[in-house]
Amino acid sequence: MSNVDSSTYAGFTAEERAAMKDHAQDLRKATRRGTAAEKAASAAQDVLDRIAEMGESDRVMAERVHAVVTASAPTLAPKLWYGMPSYALDGKVVCFFQSAEKFKSRYATLGFSDLAQLDEGAMWAAGFALTEVTPEVEARIAELVKRAVN
Repeated sequence: MSNVDSSTYAGFTAEERAAMKDHAQDLRKATRRGTAAEKAASAAQDVLDRIAEMGESDRVMAERVHAVVTASAPTLAPKLWYGMPSYALDGKVVCFFQSAEKFKSRYATLGFSDLAQLDEGAMWAAGFALTEVTPEVEARIAELVKRAVN
């Protein structure tokens, strides 16, 4: 029996439902035929296409994040994850960019999964709010991504 009061539970938001639909589409795309290299190239293009569809502010930040992540950790493969640009190691997402516009948030997010090796004692950050990607932010992203895969 659920503890949720069904008279007040509204279910998933429209943004959450859209993200789940995106994820289902991402999974279907991942099963496409071709060589591993062709699949990787297609997944990388899907990420670039999704970034290009973003509003200007998110697009500019996502382009910079993409450039920094792919340069700092070439072992990470770009792929879509719940419709968001993400970067995976052996098919498992290590980090991702969540646009502010998609989730009607006041800031974009650079997030890290539990696979990221960012552990610092008993508590550490796994998500970072982004309002702008400056040279200092790029350096911090590069450092975090390198640590995440080592």
